Amino acid sequence: MKLSSGFWQTYKESPQDAEIISHKLMVRAGLIMKSSSGLYHYLPMGLRSIKKVEQIVREEHNKEGFFELTMTMVTPGELWKETKRWDKMGDLILKFKDKGGKDLCLSPTNEESVVDIFRRTVKSYKQLPIGVYQINTKYRDEIRPRYGLMRCREFIMKDAYSFVLGEKAQDDIYQRFYDVYNRIFSRMKLHFIPVEADAGNIGSTQSKNHEFQVLADSGEDEIAFCETGTYAANLEKAETKRGDIPFHQTDAKLEKVSTPGISSIRDLCHFLDAPPYHTLKAMIYTAVIGKKEKHVAAFLLGDDTLNEIKLKNHLDADHIFPSTHQTIQELGIPTGSIGPMGMPDGMPVIFDAAIDLKASYIVGATEKDHHYKNYIPERDSRDPSHRFECVDLRKAKAGDISKETGEKIVVKRGIEVGHIFQLGDHYSKAMNAMVQVRDGHWEAPLMGCYGIGIGRTVAACIEQNHDDEGIIWPGAIAPYHIYFGIISKNEELRSLGAKLYQKLWEAGLETVLDDRGLGPGFMFKESDLLGLPLRVILGEKTFKRDGTLEIKIRRTGQILNVAPDQLVEKIKELLEHL
Repeated sequence: MKLSSGFWQTYKESPQDAEIISHKLMVRAGLIMKSSSGLYHYLPMGLRSIKKVEQIVREEHNKEGFFELTMTMVTPGELWKETKRWDKMGDLILKFKDKGGKDLCLSPTNEESVVDIFRRTVKSYKQLPIGVYQINTKYRDEIRPRYGLMRCREFIMKDAYSFVLGEKAQDDIYQRFYDVYNRIFSRMKLHFIPVEADAGNIGSTQSKNHEFQVLADSGEDEIAFCETGTYAANLEKAETKRGDIPFHQTDAKLEKVSTPGISSIRDLCHFLDAPPYHTLKAMIYTAVIGKKEKHVAAFLLGDDTLNEIKLKNHLDADHIFPSTHQTIQELGIPTGSIGPMGMPDGMPVIFDAAIDLKASYIVGATEKDHHYKNYIPERDSRDPSHRFECVDLRKAKAGDISKETGEKIVVKRGIEVGHIFQLGDHYSKAMNAMVQVRDGHWEAPLMGCYGIGIGRTVAACIEQNHDDEGIIWPGAIAPYHIYFGIISKNEELRSLGAKLYQKLWEAGLETVLDDRGLGPGFMFKESDLLGLPLRVILGEKTFKRDGTLEIKIRRTGQILNVAPDQLVEKIKELLEHL
């Protein structure tokens, strides 16, 4: 590519709506351009990186024996109605009607479509297992699109689906996709961690489910992991326990104390001179289960945080939310000092598993401006109305101990770029996709779903690979390998530069030739902003001095000098490590 005739424009200023570095740099470096809220054009430089990510994804899926197809972006509403997701997905789906009044939508995902293809194609167990994938455009009508390609409305996604019979076959194909994903992100030289994740609304809590998280300070997700690499999970899924806690052990009697105006754990601990883990805090939640609502009281140590997903899964609820002030009042519970004693009859009380039931705590007296000291759950909850159950409800945090490995965990932020999970027979049964098995009866196959956000992966790469000057591309997904600049008006030297540029391309080294006649300062700034792995400069002073060109490694800043006849060989050597 010669920049004198190339379609490329950079910008000094970041867009006003850009909040994270990848959004700023992708616009400034001329990779993408905003069309409308959550909608972006992929410009030539950005599209080259997108296509390289797609190619790596395609190669690794093909190598594993999975087949590529392309499903329509516009999906008949009747398919979504079979699984009842037409209404459940709500405004996330962009719906419309054709001229005949038929319901259609822009696909946010393709489970319904792929099951429809399957049921019209596959009839026998002999045709299984099956793994298919596509790289296609999706549309989700996000309420608040933000962060550039991280959360936009129209995006490129690789989604794959598997169909098998039996749990062993399901685990086997899941492992194959897991391995494919590890190879994909390793080839891109991303620092990533596969983490256990929550199954969400589809699949049971026992289903295998992993997110592939690229570590970055700007990540929306928090992940907990052991530094030895033996355990990793999304913070909402992590199974951990607190380290040793100096609980307050006493046989003192329950004592009601006046706590005027005290409504927070922090103020309570200051008022009664106690550490937060000597207190219990209460949360009243409303769970929606089918068409019914259920109210529960959850109690945790004062310095712990409720993990709503754990509570939702425990209650087997469709969704949960903190009860409103009005609801709490209607339940007859005074706000500000809620405690386990005095809860309404029949209302479930759940204690977090980290609470030592034999220890003594400060708790709300369920009476305005009063608390109890010396509340011991095992001793003071003998009344049937005070009975409770113990469940792991707390959100993991740094310094916890992994239940699986016994090691301490650390917590870092990550960007989810891939997600794989087992669907079971949820969709195949709902859409009556059956295959005939050996004994002649018909059975719904088990499914798996496997997604990678293509544009999101490029953005995550930039979040992880940049400095104050711009992007620092890993070689595998850089738009080009080399930024080649000629700093000379000497026709003989410029002719040599043109020949070297041609040789680089003939050797398979993708090169941008900056032949715009710009000054070196501007050229170097543009080069650093775009962040190609190598910058090669044919400068008049250096070449006259010792007959060499200058190579700068973008990631390290190291500068090397090389003779023209050694240029191709040296660049190939350097790129192997970039």
